[in-house]
Amino acid sequence: MTDTTTDSPADTTSATARRRLDAFRDDALGYDDATALAARIRGREVSPTELVEAAIERCAAVDPVLGALVHTDFDRARRRAAWVGTSQLSAPLSGVPSAFKDAVRVEGLPMTLGSSAVPTDPALRDGPYAPLFRATGLNPVGTTAMPPFGWTAATERQGGLVTRNPWDTGRTSGGSSGGSAALVAAGALPIAHANDGGGSIRIPAAVTGLVGFKPSRGRHPDEKFSAGMPIPIISQSVVTRSVRDTVAFLTAFEAGHRPTGVPPIGPVAPAPGRRLRIGLVEHSPAGGPTDPATLAVVREAAERLAALGHEVVPTPAPVPASFREDFIAYWGLLALGTATGGRGMFGPGFDADLLDPFTIGLAGMARRRLAALPVHLYRLHRTRRRFDASFGDVDVYLNPVVGHETPEVGYLDADLPYETHLRRVSDWVTFTPLQNIAGSPAVSLPTGTAPDGMPIGVHLSARIGQDRLLLELATEYEAAHPFARIWE
Repeated sequence: MTDTTTDSPADTTSATARRRLDAFRDDALGYDDATALAARIRGREVSPTELVEAAIERCAAVDPVLGALVHTDFDRARRRAAWVGTSQLSAPLSGVPSAFKDAVRVEGLPMTLGSSAVPTDPALRDGPYAPLFRATGLNPVGTTAMPPFGWTAATERQGGLVTRNPWDTGRTSGGSSGGSAALVAAGALPIAHANDGGGSIRIPAAVTGLVGFKPSRGRHPDEKFSAGMPIPIISQSVVTRSVRDTVAFLTAFEAGHRPTGVPPIGPVAPAPGRRLRIGLVEHSPAGGPTDPATLAVVREAAERLAALGHEVVPTPAPVPASFREDFIAYWGLLALGTATGGRGMFGPGFDADLLDPFTIGLAGMARRRLAALPVHLYRLHRTRRRFDASFGDVDVYLNPVVGHETPEVGYLDADLPYETHLRRVSDWVTFTPLQNIAGSPAVSLPTGTAPDGMPIGVHLSARIGQDRLLLELATEYEAAHPFARIWE
């Protein structure tokens, strides 16, 4: 296990000095990704029980610092591993350890969505997603941390509960899937569930050096509490350390669930069948200028894609200047619905008095601006309809994932005043919400680093339904330029 400590007076969020922390070692998990582990299980080189025990030990080694697991399910994971070890291993990822994000209903476990207001009663039955996730063969060992309701881009909860970045424990692991990203990046797990309503897969992947793919709308079923959104924005997926792991998961999931409204992904080739025209977007009208370190990584990725034979052309941002205001208004509507309808969503134990300041602030903003909401929704629906047409003769957009380098822990603290929190998060998260409104696929790839060694991701997106094209481009890129590893 690597544990590299450096002094840093700027890290005031922990009694210990900031450090890079990982759990990689020569145990049953080794340094393999999920695809390699599944192959080793099928070849009887390692047993599912050995893998789950190694994952539990690794989580125990790093989680006291990372703060990424919120509920453990070790005993059931051990029983599933024992059963898989004596079965025919029919599922593609049978026996590979994983985890759920605390955002789906899992029978026997609480689902709190990172909020103190949501009751901690164990779910009586699975929601629609959990059994499909397990049907891929993945063996969840628990649930991972997220910020309250996933509204923000750092995994920090009330009372100083923080999930840290293993590349630098003084930095955020992103959000809202920051718990899953921290454990996968640190090597405690090879793959973990994540979901995305405004960048919540892609942002944690970008800041922790992972692959984060947001599928097209319709690929996966929604949980009950999100199925009735006026504009459905949440996609389910995973965070991984390799593109092939993302492909393996999506392929395995598709074997048990037919998507709605979009074609199956099907076989993913090592590269697109033709050279692509890629639109380069460096700055977003939804925020300030992209910072120099992030811009340098995006430009380097553009040069590498051009060297692979693709045509990269500067392109205007495919989003109206009003989008930031419209998305914040929609955010507020969802928060208002949560604050006023929480008992109907989460049961009679829901306590609105325990809501965090950001949720309360968003809900209050929405209540004050209800008269303008139809205008915001109209513009968002129009953006959704027009996004595919915005590509023109461009196949894929390339842009930053976020507007600036990874902030320190506390930058998006759950107890910050609402106005400060909103300004900070909306200045950082300036690119990713568009694909949630449009329903289109997008992926964050860890293509570069900042001068201080922190990962920086780049963002690729395509028209709705063109998930395979994005995955083939990502596969080609990774083969030509392998991603940095935390243990290197």
